[in-house]
Amino acid sequence: MKILGILRHAKSDWDDIGTRDFDRGLNDRGRKGAKLIGRHIAEYGAEHGTNWDVVLASSAERVQRTMEAAMPDAEPHWDKRLYLASVDTIFDVVHEFGGDAETVLVAGHNPGLQELVYALVAPAAENALFDSAATKFPTATFAIFELDIDDWADLKKDCGKLIHFKRPRDLDPQLGPEGL
Repeated sequence: MKILGILRHAKSDWDDIGTRDFDRGLNDRGRKGAKLIGRHIAEYGAEHGTNWDVVLASSAERVQRTMEAAMPDAEPHWDKRLYLASVDTIFDVVHEFGGDAETVLVAGHNPGLQELVYALVAPAAENALFDSAATKFPTATFAIFELDIDDWADLKKDCGKLIHFKRPRDLDPQLGPEGL
């Protein structure tokens, strides 16, 4: 079994409409959400013994700033292919860089990350966490899958079970849709 984590970038900054999408950073709410979800990731890891062997991340500015705030000690492999990546592209990057790791974390964007939830979880493995993630995968959301594979090269559709799903608003209601 392998463990795959996914982290969506935090809320991006739209103040300068002339900034290219790839170059947008985080707004204040995004920085708060990234720090909060980062504390949660660390606490979850300490409680469950989950350390991320490999961290793969989109090289977009908002993902870089999210990782800096949420997981400052991580050493991500920045990969431009993960910018607005499809499920197939995410699979390709994990196949390429998963190696002998037991755990891989992918930090990136929607719609690809939410589509990854649909792709990994077979209908028979759907649960309440899946229902929440399928409804909405907001910014700075963190999820973990147990994968029924022995090698990252075997990562494919319908091989996972969603075992953890946490949004910033689950940790601080002020960061929910009605907050701030």
